[in-house]
Amino acid sequence: MTISVGDKVPSASVWNKNADGIDKIDFAEFCAGKTVAFFAVPGAFTPTCQEQHFPSYKDNAQKLKDKGVDIIACMSVNDPFVMKAWGDLLDPEGDIMMLADGLGELANGVGLTIDASGVGLGQRSARFSMLIKDGVVASLHVEEAGAYEASAAEVLLKDL
Repeated sequence: MTISVGDKVPSASVWNKNADGIDKIDFAEFCAGKTVAFFAVPGAFTPTCQEQHFPSYKDNAQKLKDKGVDIIACMSVNDPFVMKAWGDLLDPEGDIMMLADGLGELANGVGLTIDASGVGLGQRSARFSMLIKDGVVASLHVEEAGAYEASAAEVLLKDL
């Protein structure tokens, strides 16, 4: 079942690679008491994700924070090393927290997976964005397969 506005985010494990190692993070605990601008992409280093989706959040990071966002987080069904490398490339300042959902636990937990086996990627996260307030979904924008528009940072800015 797909998560909906008003639902609590699931307790699912994601990972973040940082200078001290790899942190395992419970997503529900991570979101508790914070306003999180969260976006998920099918794959790091993939064309739309790298050239449009991630840059929309990087370019609007300060605007999101000015409107009350505590954390901007990007998630993909990739390993923490890939997510760290991708974040270092596109966001050397570290405005966006890179969350690896290597096992697809969070993508499955929110009911937003896609089968990208046809292009060699296997089970992945759908492209979507959520505004999360104190662990509750305040807004949700899910893209149609192959599309990019509804989950852009500019849309979450309007939600704020």
